Amino acid sequence: MKNLVLPLMALCVFLTTAMAGPSAHAGDYDKISLSVGYFDVFDDEDAVDMRAEYRWDSPLIWQIKPFAALEYTTDGSGWVGAGVYYDYHVGNGFVITPSFAPGLYNDGGGKDLGHVIEFRSQIEVGYEFENASRVSVGLSHLSNASLDDHNPGTEVLSLYYHMPVGMLFP
Repeated sequence: MKNLVLPLMALCVFLTTAMAGPSAHAGDYDKISLSVGYFDVFDDEDAVDMRAEYRWDSPLIWQIKPFAALEYTTDGSGWVGAGVYYDYHVGNGFVITPSFAPGLYNDGGGKDLGHVIEFRSQIEVGYEFENASRVSVGLSHLSNASLDDHNPGTEVLSLYYHMPVGMLFP
């Protein structure tokens, strides 16, 4: 039961946010992002990584925007966090998106990352379609930034699909 608390809390946040509907600001494209990936891609504790994220299109400052994320692996580990991202449109529909988020991690039956607080840094390369949906490939790193003596970190290679909230709730 203890392993379910973090994912259930995050699910409540996502459902509440999604039910609020699209942003009231004209031209905004808040997105629901789903991904599947390869957890611990460069080491030996392989698992399938699944993510759900909500990405707001309204900037906090300059063009830096907030997001909330939930991650779960087939070996029982989970991470929930919130952070910031930046969409750099390089032209012809291509987008590079760096992001950073602190979060809470539960190793479940998966890889011990050394601490409950884990930071996720990520870079994505994607293509955005005319309807504002997007596909991207992301490489992320989870680490506790030496908050604990045990800090193995891990990398995740993910395939994302980002859908504007307005497509779900017209």
